[in-house]
Amino acid sequence: MTTMLDVTDVTAGVCCTPLVREPLTAAEAEQLATTMKALADPTRLRLLSIVAASDQAEACVCDLIEPVGLSQPTVSHHLKILTTAGFLTRSKRGTWAYYTLVPGALDRVSRFLVAS
Repeated sequence: MTTMLDVTDVTAGVCCTPLVREPLTAAEAEQLATTMKALADPTRLRLLSIVAASDQAEACVCDLIEPVGLSQPTVSHHLKILTTAGFLTRSKRGTWAYYTLVPGALDRVSRFLVAS
C-alpha cells in the first residue's frame, strides 16, 4: 500500500542570495582562489580558529604546535600560507613568532559570497 504525503513548498516567499553581485574580474578571482585555498585545509582552519579565540586574537607559534599535533616547521608553513592569504599578521619577539588575526579578514571572503 502506498501512502501519499503532502508536500509543502518551503521556498515560497524566500529570496535566495546570489553567489556574487557581478562577475569576478580575473584579479578578484585569483585573490579569492588564493584565499579559499588557504581556508580549504583542516589544519589551517584549526590554526585560524585557535588564533581568533586566543587573548586579543593573538597566539605564539609555540602555543599552536601541540593543539594541532604537527611539528613546528609544518605549523609555521601553514601559518605562512594564512599570512600570505591575508588572514594573519606576524611579529617576531625574541626567537618566537606571534600571529594576530587581521581584523575584517573573514569579512572580505564573505563579501564575495553574499550579496547585500
